Amino acid sequence: MELLKVSNLSAYYGQIQALHAISFAMDEGSVTTILGANGAGKTTTLRSICGMVRTEGSVVMAGEEIRGKATEDIVRTGIAHVPEGRGTFTRVTTEENLLLGAYTRGKDSGVQDDIDRVYSYFPRLKERRNQQAGTLSGGEQQMLAVGRALMLRPRLMLLDEPSFGLAPLIVEELFNILRTINQTEQVSMLLVEQNATLALNLADHAYLLETGNVVISGTAEEIAADEGVRKSYLGY
Repeated sequence: MELLKVSNLSAYYGQIQALHAISFAMDEGSVTTILGANGAGKTTTLRSICGMVRTEGSVVMAGEEIRGKATEDIVRTGIAHVPEGRGTFTRVTTEENLLLGAYTRGKDSGVQDDIDRVYSYFPRLKERRNQQAGTLSGGEQQMLAVGRALMLRPRLMLLDEPSFGLAPLIVEELFNILRTINQTEQVSMLLVEQNATLALNLADHAYLLETGNVVISGTAEEIAADEGVRKSYLGY
């Protein structure tokens, strides 16, 4: 079943056009990655879906047009955004960060169960539940950002450069957990990631952006086998 359909989406920062009528779609439970060089429009694509930049075109989530809606209303449709830089609330504890992730759910009785579920994926966060979040390591803060997004009970997670600045072992651990979340909970993921090899290993489908245009699309296997992609992004 189709979950997200983006059609002729253009995005603007002031007078500068950052996306040029891009189109793509995602099925429920799938993982799609957007590849491209710095400045290609990858982060802008995620921000456009969330209503954080000026856009034209169409963004349909589970059959509902969401382009033009306020960001908090887009969140309520089941979209959780894990931004580049993690967005940790540094002055409160790890557990308070997770509670803030559930703010749109009101007095939902399942919040504590979901905190326990996050701790089952990220035992290190449970060990640091009462620690000020600003004192966590980079890897722990990234895990917290993913955990906070999970507290929304999302149908779709938008992940912006989750491996950025992290040690290879931490990255491997994080991506294994993302795969488990996708497979066990059927949470769809739209992944922006500089490490193309990592992204293609996790994803079902991939889109390559260049200067705000989709230039190649296909299954992750097809994109990984493309000679141009291999030379430019995979380094072999």
